[in-house]
Amino acid sequence: MPVYKKVNKNFFKKWTGTMAYVVGFFAADGYITVNKRGGQFWCIQITDRNLLFSIRKIIGSNHAISVRKRKNRTEKTQYRLQIGSIEMCNDLRAIGFSENKTKSLAVPYISKKYFPDFIRGYFDGDGNVWVGFLHKSRKIPLLGLQTMFTSCSYRFLHDIHERLRIHGVVGGSLYTAKGNFSRLQFSAKDSLKLYDFMYNGMVKDLPILYLKRKRVIFEKFKHLRP
Repeated sequence: MPVYKKVNKNFFKKWTGTMAYVVGFFAADGYITVNKRGGQFWCIQITDRNLLFSIRKIIGSNHAISVRKRKNRTEKTQYRLQIGSIEMCNDLRAIGFSENKTKSLAVPYISKKYFPDFIRGYFDGDGNVWVGFLHKSRKIPLLGLQTMFTSCSYRFLHDIHERLRIHGVVGGSLYTAKGNFSRLQFSAKDSLKLYDFMYNGMVKDLPILYLKRKRVIFEKFKHLRP
């Protein structure tokens, strides 16, 4: 007997904090695909199994999550959620996501209230944070913190940069790196502003909507600094 697969098809109709997070994560690690028979699917494929189960719950779905095991020791096991819905795919297209979104990606209009959720979602997908000591040869090495967002779309990162400035994260540098991708990078002072922007006041209400392993790196820096 087939398993009934429900989904909240109105999920992309109305902006909420949870929707903004999922859309941000989709911008990083999601895609739309159309098969030969015209079936339309939106998918998210990531290595963080628990987060994908949380996203599935948020959108009101019990679709199966498939597993793609690693081919060698350097690869991580990946998990994929795939949902067939023309309506939801069209909703995603309406807010700026196409089948070939890699280089055409643009920041959808999101209210000031939910923009931190969107940024946190994108950061969990295509962001990175690093803490460590700089200038180790010096008598007193400098503790450093760096945060970065990566995308193949320079325009997308430029738009994020401009929006973050409006919200008080005024520093950062945007550049195109070798390998046909762009990077938006922040040093320690602005990384802490970004930390407050992404997490302040929301994690208590929505404890599942962030990757703990990334958040704790910010907290490690705050703990280690003089």
